[in-house]
Amino acid sequence: MIWDTHAHIDDPSYAEDFQEVLLRIQSAQISRVTNVGYDLPSSERSVKLTEDYSFIYAAIGIHPHNAQDVTVDTWNSLLELAKKPKVLAWGEIGLDYYRDLSPRPIQKEVFIQQIKLANEIGLPIVIHNRDAHQDVLEIVKANPPQYGGVFHCYSGSWEMAEILLKLGFYLSFAGPVTYKNARHTVEVAKRIPLDRMLVETDSPYLTPEPRRGKRNEPTYVREIVQKLSEIKNMSFEDAAIATMQNAETIFRLKEPSF
Repeated sequence: MIWDTHAHIDDPSYAEDFQEVLLRIQSAQISRVTNVGYDLPSSERSVKLTEDYSFIYAAIGIHPHNAQDVTVDTWNSLLELAKKPKVLAWGEIGLDYYRDLSPRPIQKEVFIQQIKLANEIGLPIVIHNRDAHQDVLEIVKANPPQYGGVFHCYSGSWEMAEILLKLGFYLSFAGPVTYKNARHTVEVAKRIPLDRMLVETDSPYLTPEPRRGKRNEPTYVREIVQKLSEIKNMSFEDAAIATMQNAETIFRLKEPSF
């Protein structure tokens, strides 16, 4: 039983074979998938998927790329979505200084606002952090998430990971942990306590080895579990169980998986 805690299967790249993708997920014993919003329409699509499929859950929120498009109506709509029973987190939110598609001051403002809204509604947060380590750290220290949080597709150093662990965060590992040049990510995975690790695909992006360069999908989360089991010197089954239990803890979900 494996939980892909971060995917975007509402992406147009799945339009032609969506049902086949879902069948592969179930046949590969991927028991849960969290579909993650990055703006209001994708958050709405994520919630719709939870209504149509028992094994899909949702996170809703505004990605830093889309921060400059937010209005008061956006917040009101997201707060309504957040009340839906299978919405487990507010995300993905954070800062992205790599592409800088929204001005950095607006990214920070929207990030802080969403932490406050998540605290208000009672949800953990899912953080996107790209080339913005220091500012992200300063913001989460000054505005701590009251219901915990996840750094998705963790790419920082062990030194940063130590700080985040002390702040109560979970770290999620995706395809890059399988790449040949992933020395820092592998070091973090080796040193992090087992009970603070999650797995994800970030589908359709970040496809793991040996399929790198092709479209990603939740089925390939098995490659992440396999790599982490090797790093941790444990069985595939134990790594799958541990990361599932960790996800159940941070997302406060205890219902049986299929």
